[in-house]
Amino acid sequence: MKWSGRSAIAIAGVCAAATMFSGTAQASPIWEPLQPVANLDVARYVGEWNQVAAIPQPFNLACAKDTRASYGIVDSTNVSVKNTCTTWTGQANEIVGNARVTDPATGAQLHVSFPGVPSQESLDGPPNYIVTYIADDYSWALVGDPLRLSGFVLSRSAVIDAAGWSEIRRVAESRGYNACTILTSPTTEGTSDIRPLCTV
Repeated sequence: MKWSGRSAIAIAGVCAAATMFSGTAQASPIWEPLQPVANLDVARYVGEWNQVAAIPQPFNLACAKDTRASYGIVDSTNVSVKNTCTTWTGQANEIVGNARVTDPATGAQLHVSFPGVPSQESLDGPPNYIVTYIADDYSWALVGDPLRLSGFVLSRSAVIDAAGWSEIRRVAESRGYNACTILTSPTTEGTSDIRPLCTV
């Protein structure tokens, strides 16, 4: 996850551990820290993801569409991160970093860092990326930070149907998010506009 306007994308690294998490959503009051999934299977999680919705962040204002993340296993506690997007001027934007697991018990809480980005250069630190939901088939995920100041909906597919959006909203709200603060992210193949999740 990029934390500087320089590269401007909304998602980032993730994971390590084993075992699949059951995607059953449970209510999570907003005054409690965002909770991770019980177990994250890194082998299933790595690969390509599309950002289909997110809470707007200063660092992703340069991204107009097609915000994506690519993750790869480095070792038992580190995952490589490559974030890309298309800017408002049609140029490609990219940043490369690392995600280090801070919670070996679940593998779903990580500290994401990017060389050269102020306050995000250290490989070690508190979790700033929590996988709080993963679908049973690992087709989509909801990630955020402990205080829910950020929230990212990641999907293997760039196209989400009506039933999919309803499920995403249900899960986001069950995790303590206000669905009206999460906006859809334009993709070439899918949603072309920016709308609050609560209206989709």
